Amino acid sequence: MEGKSPANPQESRQKGVQPVDAILSDDGIENHTLVEVSTEHLTHKMVQKARKGRQLTRNVQNKVLNALNAIRQQRDLEPLRLPDLFNYKG
Repeated sequence: MEGKSPANPQESRQKGVQPVDAILSDDGIENHTLVEVSTEHLTHKMVQKARKGRQLTRNVQNKVLNALNAIRQQRDLEPLRLPDLFNYKG
């Protein structure tokens, strides 16, 4: 059966360090802060995977985005969009 499966399925899930990592670092936001602010079920593990480039579903990407935008709103900063945080579509 011919499919589009890569030779190494693990490799395709690694997307490299994402822009969200630089944004969080530049704004001085720790993973724990995002988890605390989130009104959705966002875990430390999800945030860590987002920063390090493990492929996430669109749902998890949105949870990270919503938590980050909640913090940015408190700081009177412009909201971000998914393409600002991730260089792939979940």
